[in-house]
Amino acid sequence: MRCWVLRAGCYVRVLGAGCRVLRAGATCWVLGAGCFSLLCVINALAAQQHSYLPAEVEAGGRLYQANCTGCHGPEGDGIAAVNFSKAQFRRAASDDDLVRVIIRGIPGTPMPPSTFSEGQAGNIVAYLRAMGGDGTRAAGDPIRGKAVFAGKGQCLTCHAVSGNGSRVGPNLTEIGAFRRQVELERSLRDPDAEIRAENRVVRAVTRDGATITGRLLNQDTFALQVIDSNERLLSLDKSNLREYAVLRNSLMPSYRDRLSAQELSDLVSYLASLRGRQ
Repeated sequence: MRCWVLRAGCYVRVLGAGCRVLRAGATCWVLGAGCFSLLCVINALAAQQHSYLPAEVEAGGRLYQANCTGCHGPEGDGIAAVNFSKAQFRRAASDDDLVRVIIRGIPGTPMPPSTFSEGQAGNIVAYLRAMGGDGTRAAGDPIRGKAVFAGKGQCLTCHAVSGNGSRVGPNLTEIGAFRRQVELERSLRDPDAEIRAENRVVRAVTRDGATITGRLLNQDTFALQVIDSNERLLSLDKSNLREYAVLRNSLMPSYRDRLSAQELSDLVSYLASLRGRQ
C-alpha cells in the first residue's frame, strides 16, 4: 500500500503494509508496519517552516537591519556559504534551529550570543524566510524586469526613472540603494503592508466641495503640499479645507496576481539595480 502524507505543499511517500494517515490539527501522523521510522522525518519536515504574519516580518526586518547587517549585509550574503536571500543556511535546517543560533550564537565563530528574546529571534527568522522567499523565488533578470517595468507593469504611469516617467509616485532612480529586494517584493505584492512616509496619500475636501487626492509631500500647521494625479504641485491652505485625511491604503495596485512569479522576480531585480542615474 502507498501512503501519501501531505503538509504545507510537500509530500512524503511511505511504503509499507497497513499504513494509515491520521490528521490531528496541523500534524500528520503515520501509523502502521514499517512506517514508524519515517515519523520522525515527517515531523522534522513539518517543523522546518512556520507561517508568519506580515507584522512579524516587519518587526524582524527592523531588528535585522539594526543588528545583523554589519556582518551579514543588507541582502544576507556577507558570510561565506550563507545567503539569506537564497535561503542558504550553513548550520540550521529548521526555523527552531535558526532561533537557537540567533539566541545562543555559534561557539568558536564570530557569531556571538544575543540578548534577543525568543519572540524577537522568531521575528528575525520570519524576516530571513521572507528574504529568501522560502527558497522558492525564481532568479530575476533586470533586463527583462526593465521591460516589465515599462510595459506590462505600467510603472511609468506613476513613477519616473532618470527623468523618464511620471511624478505622481515616488522617483525610483535610486530605489535599489535604499530598499532591499525582500522589501521591494513585499511592496509589489502587498502595497498596503507598509506605506512609507514618502508614499502617503492624502484626500482633502475643500469648503466648496471639491475633492483633491494626491501624494503628500509635506505639511505644516497651515498647509498641505501634494502632487495630484495630473502631476500638479498643489499647496492647500488648511483653513480652506472642510476636511482632510491621510489614507491607510496605497494607491499602487498589488502585482501578486498581475504578474507571473518570474515577471515579479525580474521586476524586483530591475528595481534593485537602480542605484543612480542610468
